[in-house]
Amino acid sequence: MRRLSAIALLVGTMAGLLAGLALRLTGAEAAADIVWAVVTGVSLVPAAGWVVSALRSGRMGVDAIAVLALAGALAVGEYLAGALIGVMLATGRALEEHALRRARHDLTALYERAPHSARRYENGVPDLVPVEQVRPGDLLLVPSGEMVPVDGAVVGDLALLDESALTGESVPVEYAAGEGVRSGVVNAGAAFDMRATRTAADSAYAGVVRLARQTETDSAPVVRLADRFASWFLPVTLLLAAAAWLLSGQPVRAVAVLVVATPCPLLLAAPAAIASGLSRTARHGVVVKGGGALERLGQARTLILDKTGTLTAGRPQVIDVVAAPGVRTDDVLRLAAAVDQMSSHVLAAAIVDAARARGAELPQPAEIQERPGTGTTGVVDGHRIEVGKATTSSPSDWERIQRARAALDGAMTVWVTLDGRAAGVILLRDAIRADAARTLRRLRAAGIERVVMLTGDRAEVAESVGVVLGIDRVLAEQTPAAKVEAVRREATGAVTVMVGDGINDAPALAAADVGVAMGARGSAASTQAADVVLTTDRLDRLADAMDVARRSRRIAVQSAATGMALSLLAMVAAAAGALPPAAGALLQEGIDIAVILNALRALRPTRGTRPPMDSATESLLRRFEMEHSSLRPTLELIRETADELGRIPPTASLDRLREVQAFLTERLLPHERAEEQRLYPAMGQVLGGPEVVMTMSRAHAEIERLVRRLGSHLALIEAGGPRPEQLDDLRACLYGLYAVLILHFDQEEEAYFSLAAGSSA
Repeated sequence: MRRLSAIALLVGTMAGLLAGLALRLTGAEAAADIVWAVVTGVSLVPAAGWVVSALRSGRMGVDAIAVLALAGALAVGEYLAGALIGVMLATGRALEEHALRRARHDLTALYERAPHSARRYENGVPDLVPVEQVRPGDLLLVPSGEMVPVDGAVVGDLALLDESALTGESVPVEYAAGEGVRSGVVNAGAAFDMRATRTAADSAYAGVVRLARQTETDSAPVVRLADRFASWFLPVTLLLAAAAWLLSGQPVRAVAVLVVATPCPLLLAAPAAIASGLSRTARHGVVVKGGGALERLGQARTLILDKTGTLTAGRPQVIDVVAAPGVRTDDVLRLAAAVDQMSSHVLAAAIVDAARARGAELPQPAEIQERPGTGTTGVVDGHRIEVGKATTSSPSDWERIQRARAALDGAMTVWVTLDGRAAGVILLRDAIRADAARTLRRLRAAGIERVVMLTGDRAEVAESVGVVLGIDRVLAEQTPAAKVEAVRREATGAVTVMVGDGINDAPALAAADVGVAMGARGSAASTQAADVVLTTDRLDRLADAMDVARRSRRIAVQSAATGMALSLLAMVAAAAGALPPAAGALLQEGIDIAVILNALRALRPTRGTRPPMDSATESLLRRFEMEHSSLRPTLELIRETADELGRIPPTASLDRLREVQAFLTERLLPHERAEEQRLYPAMGQVLGGPEVVMTMSRAHAEIERLVRRLGSHLALIEAGGPRPEQLDDLRACLYGLYAVLILHFDQEEEAYFSLAAGSSA
């Protein structure tokens, strides 16, 4: 309705202005003045309404100057100037509606494309039904190109999904049978079946829709600042107009001052820029609940982060498998995973994932029994396997060593017994996100001056994460109440952003100047309490949102300040008699249109703190990232072989050494050489020159040297296995190679692979 009214006012005033000009050209000057007077009077009515509306909300906007200018034009008979002001006001309103409509387009699209129907199987045949009728447990068909209607799990074949509407990532993601999929994503592959796990109202996309509906371009501080400009701009205008009249004795000069001091659309430039920023953040997979939140995000100087699920992945991962003397590491993991594949425990899922990543074939267990709080037992290949907590009251020296190591590493332990004897221990830890360190560096570059980590976890675990990521202050073992108090303390010194994902983070998110929820897997409580929601499980989206927020605020302030300055210059010229009312109206029209168009620059994409990346380089990054994922599990073979030297027969040691050498020469070195030849030159261009990749190249040289040294040892070893005098150097070579590779892989994943917009966090 507002849009139609703005268009109608623009068409009417423009038609009246042109009609008057036509009459003037034909010599009917009196008729032309009448038409222009009517246009002026018609424009005065809505302008007066805007002033009354502003006064009711406690503001005195510069629309009041427009009313004075229109009334003054009528009073002194400057009807053409009045008509021009009317056209200017109408143009400004129309531009505002267009700007806000365009800026809200991406947010509106989120809920306009919500799924309305689903293909539910009825008697084995898919039948189209309203999405509201789908219930958990229903079997659904998702044809190619159609949207996933509700949250569910893939049944049968692999699903290839385009998640760009929710996450902003353009690369389709594969989901295997049994994996959960979210509503609102599009099937980019062949048709697949899925089992509904939630109703449409409770599904992920419905949550995003609710968030989008909450997003309004409210009166952000920068917009209220523009209104405060009016508190001094209006008196200055009236004083200047009065002085021009009194000193010259010509009331037309006062009218000219009022005409050029009519920046009605000027104050619309700030909300237009903020609304444009909301649009840009939506494209990055970030929902900001209003212009105020976006403006505060752009002013932030302190960043507070929860640890679990924010700086870390939020789910445990296997970091090591230690076999007891006489047992192979691969057997420990394979047997544990065989039993745990029947368990729903989060640690069991991590163990199964690790075994499958290493290519293990899991046999089917029998006699499975799961004891809550203790673990799972079963029979695998004729052996009784127990997986879970340690139950022995008199641990061996080996077990005590492993417990001490787990305590030092801050790792969780899952013990594996084989026919009643300890076979090994699996160490798990919540790994730091691959993109966490780079994101923090980007946020510091964008203006964050202080980073604090709040967590309820143990101090030694929190400190280890803080050291790796360069956190300024670590507060561990914090209760929800203590988190709120810490946030309030930080907020007294600077605009503070709090990022979290759990239910216990919700109070702290509400206490911060800007609360940010990791909404992809976060709790409903944290999502409701937050001002900003990241709809994808990637921390770097926060850096993207802050880039947009700072740029939008900068453009909004720039537009307001520039428009005011130009108006003041024009007012001085009008007071001196150098600018008659009609010409002043045309000049002010140009000023207002210019600042509105400038505000719309916030709609355009910007690089911000993210390095520029072409599609070819992104493809390279994803290729080598996938190769890392396939190579990393086998790196454990190097350390395990070093551990076993001297403990197993020499001939068995020789077999393991040959297996390691084959892996290094046939798989690892070709990967490293391809990185050197293809990836590093591309990254040098992205990051600013070849020097930035020299340390990585030096690591490649060290890896090559150690592999050649290992090959030289193997050339000297006879059929009976390594000689005793070779063992120390072989261990040093293997341990050194393992350490260099682990560090090198971590560095590449943080420095390079985290740059790819579609890489996994």
